[in-house]
Amino acid sequence: MLKRSFLLVLVVILVFSFAGCNAKSEINEEEKIVEENLYLEYVDGMNREVIFENEPMTIVSVAPSVTETIFAIGAGDKLVGRTDYCDYPSQVSEIESVGSLREINIEKIAEINPDVVLASTHFKKEALDKLTELNIKVAVIISQENFEGVYKNIEDIGKIVNKNEEANNLVAEMKSKVNYVKDSIKDIDKKPVYYVVGFGEYGDFTATGDTFISELLEMAGGDNIAKDATGWKYSIEKLVEQDPEILICENDESTMSGIIEANGYKDLTAVKSGNLFGVDKNMISRMGPRLADALVQVAKVINPEEIK
Repeated sequence: MLKRSFLLVLVVILVFSFAGCNAKSEINEEEKIVEENLYLEYVDGMNREVIFENEPMTIVSVAPSVTETIFAIGAGDKLVGRTDYCDYPSQVSEIESVGSLREINIEKIAEINPDVVLASTHFKKEALDKLTELNIKVAVIISQENFEGVYKNIEDIGKIVNKNEEANNLVAEMKSKVNYVKDSIKDIDKKPVYYVVGFGEYGDFTATGDTFISELLEMAGGDNIAKDATGWKYSIEKLVEQDPEILICENDESTMSGIIEANGYKDLTAVKSGNLFGVDKNMISRMGPRLADALVQVAKVINPEEIK
């Protein structure tokens, strides 16, 4: 009798063990299926893990550089929202605005209900928290402020919108332009240059040494006279003392005429000799796909004989 009872208990244990193994096997199989079907796991610029179960088909961009990149890699048809400052390419004017860079309209984004909101440097944590509470996915595209950082941003956006090849091709094209500039001016002496960000009664502002624009000026063959300053602020006294050979500002007629007539500026060698040049300020200030074109443009201003 005891032997029969022992055998019965053994059978019961084996049955439950087998059932448990099967259940565990089924759970593991389900996890494997979910993992295989997962579209993308992305760690964004705020070190947040953003899980994409599916390819995002509708996107709101709250950064001009992100908007430009989306169009540059052929995903413009996915864009359903943008900021007031997203003005390139011209097609963006047909897309609904969701506010400014710092003050976005949460209600409008919730109404659009995109698959993802792509943000960048100026995105406020308060806005991130509110969108997260509404179960709206957000990925913040931020990396180092240099060309390598721009390349990474483009590649990351390419991964998110399923345009990897197009993003890689764009990065390769940008690198080719950067290398062209480097090779063309490698044996040329740098020329003293100053980039005008602001001037007049509210003060004088420039691309100081802690800005990416300063780095771009140096890459383009310029010797930024404000490279030892920080925080964008500069003094007219220092500018007159340094007396740069080349002055660069935004390509705007009123800005250029204002500089020519402004106290201190009108006496600079660069102004007197006609070496005041305008460039597209959005190209040079946005960490996006046109940055390599901005480098070529600035290099051509500084070294017109070497850059064709």
